[in-house]
Amino acid sequence: MCFDTPKVMGVINITPDSFYAGARSSLDDLESRVDEMISEGADIIDIGACSTRPGSKEPDQQEELARLLPALELIRKTRPDFPLSVDTFRAEVARVAVEDYQVDIINDISAGSLDAEMFPMAARLQVPYVLSHIKGRPENMQQDPHYRHLMAEICSDLAFNAARLRDLGLNDLIIDPGFGFGKSLENNYELLRRLEDLYILDAPIMVGLSRKSFIYNLLNCGPEEALNGTTVANTLALWLGAHILRVHDVREAVECVRMVQLCKKAGLC
Repeated sequence: MCFDTPKVMGVINITPDSFYAGARSSLDDLESRVDEMISEGADIIDIGACSTRPGSKEPDQQEELARLLPALELIRKTRPDFPLSVDTFRAEVARVAVEDYQVDIINDISAGSLDAEMFPMAARLQVPYVLSHIKGRPENMQQDPHYRHLMAEICSDLAFNAARLRDLGLNDLIIDPGFGFGKSLENNYELLRRLEDLYILDAPIMVGLSRKSFIYNLLNCGPEEALNGTTVANTLALWLGAHILRVHDVREAVECVRMVQLCKKAGLC
């Protein structure tokens, strides 16, 4: 995938407990939701069946597959070639999604920490892998996260895991610094300010800022009212070099990409 122009990844959650209700889909409305995102300009659809919101309790693998596979089958019937990403930390779920449904990207929020088989599986499958940073597990990651040197620790952790994957033969990596995954409100804004530090990892950068708590808590609202704050954050991330925006609101993100690209071409930076 070429990143001369930043890409927009639309989020669809086949879960009952995603932190943002607007991202939840059922099989009944899935096809129309996918069509809507594509018509609005999504480059990739990211589909997950296991919530990783702060404090979440994950379903077992059987339940995750029972939610995910009918959705993938439905999408592939109408959109056989559209780029899909699977949001999972389980190696077997990733295998089935890639081998049986031609999913194009593995998006693992855990960097292999929740399933020891994920890195070997990703290397075997040879599809792009989103290598993320997380401190803790979803159920406890927001319980007083602490860093001595935020960016040094994030970059060091990502570099270590990137080297592990490359030693296994997987070189097609996308870096996600993990906004909201084991980071305080202040940590998230420092991470956003210093996003360019991630260039040292020599891989495309994906950011998932959409309607997250570090936006809506600052603005004293809920995720439903955090679209404007999300657009501001996405604009800053694009300005600092993000290659992929992972979002709930595709049209607004596509417009953001177009405007930032035009401003950069006009030399307004």
